[in-house]
Parts: sequence; structure tokens; C-alpha cells
Amino acid sequence: MSAPQAGADRTRRSPGPRGLRRFTSPRRTPEERCELCSAPLADERHHHLVDTEKRALACACRPCAQLLDRTGGPQGRFRAVPGRFLSDPGHRIDEQAWEQLRIPVGVAFFFRNSALDRLVALYPSPAGATESELDPESWQSVLAATELAGLLEPDVEALLLRRQEGRVECFLVPIDICYELVGRMRLLWQGFDGGAEARADLEAFFALVRDRARDPRGSRS
Repeated sequence: MSAPQAGADRTRRSPGPRGLRRFTSPRRTPEERCELCSAPLADERHHHLVDTEKRALACACRPCAQLLDRTGGPQGRFRAVPGRFLSDPGHRIDEQAWEQLRIPVGVAFFFRNSALDRLVALYPSPAGATESELDPESWQSVLAATELAGLLEPDVEALLLRRQEGRVECFLVPIDICYELVGRMRLLWQGFDGGAEARADLEAFFALVRDRARDPRGSRS
């Protein structure tokens, strides 16, 4: 992933969900607990909820995640982040389509913010999540090139794109994974190009995504 360029067109730093701070600092030793009922969270890969009113990620135990997602429904305040990973090997996002985005790094993710009622485009940078404020027509021309865009659940899932060596990879992933990537890059980035450690971590991250992602034509939600 190349370094952000100074003065990129119509971009601004985005703080992201308030819960992003759990991904931008070293893991603490005290036992993590559910932020709703205070039950201990034994599983490191525990559930997350999106608070759509406060734009915050909250750690949750399985019972709380299931209860709040079921009672809140699609329009509720809390929405459980699902665990599905999908890939689209037949997408039509090429180099020309990527250039239309004018995103100065090789990774970006898009999600639909239900409170704003629009798509939001973000990319990781040494300063954290940075929002790209482009003409919606530019986004739509890219999103129309993959069937995954039509499968996105608002607030809780994202379309994750990576441009590398003349090709673009396209995935649908849980939103918390995207903010985890932002936090990791912020912690590890060194120098102009990120440094060897950040690049290695980025490769490991996408290797995991590729391993978990399935083609939606042969997968179940």
C-alpha cells in the first residue's frame, strides 16, 4: 500500500466509530467484558455491535448480540456485526475504474451509513481512517461493477477493495475487520511507504480474508 499523498482531492480525516480506539492501541491485559452486561469475554474474536446513533463499536457477549440484534431489527439502534466473508472473482473493477476513485493508497472500503443515508468511502492512513469525499457517480460506476455491492448490510458490512500490481481484489467483509485494519496500519506505519512490518501485516491480513471469503454463488449467509 503506497503512502498517502499530501493534498489529495476532497479527502478528510475521519475518526471512524468511537470504538475504533480498541484497534489503535496495544491489547490491554485486563479481562475484556461485554459493554452491555459486563459479562467476561473469553473469546478474543468476540461479537461486536454497531451503535447506529453514536457511530460506535461495542464489544458484546453472544446473548447480548443476539438479543439486541433480534429486538432492534434492521432499523434498530444496535446491529450485530455479521461474520460473513464473500469474494467476487468475476468483478469488473479494473485499473481505470480504480483511478476514478482518486484514492491515494491501495486499500479502501465502502459501507452504507444508514444515519446519513449514503455510502461512505474510507481508506487507512498513518493518521487513522480517512474519508474520501468523491462525486457519488464515481462510486456508483465502481460499485456497479460487482454484485457484492448489492449484498451489503447497512452499517455492519463493507466492500473492501485492494489494488496491487495492476489488479483489484474485491471482498464483502464485516465492518469491524476494516477498522481493525485501520488500527493496525496506524500502529505499524513507519516512514514514507509504511515500512516492512506494516507491509507484512497487510499481506497477512489479506491472506486471512482470502482464506475466509467464499463466492456468494456457492455460499450461504
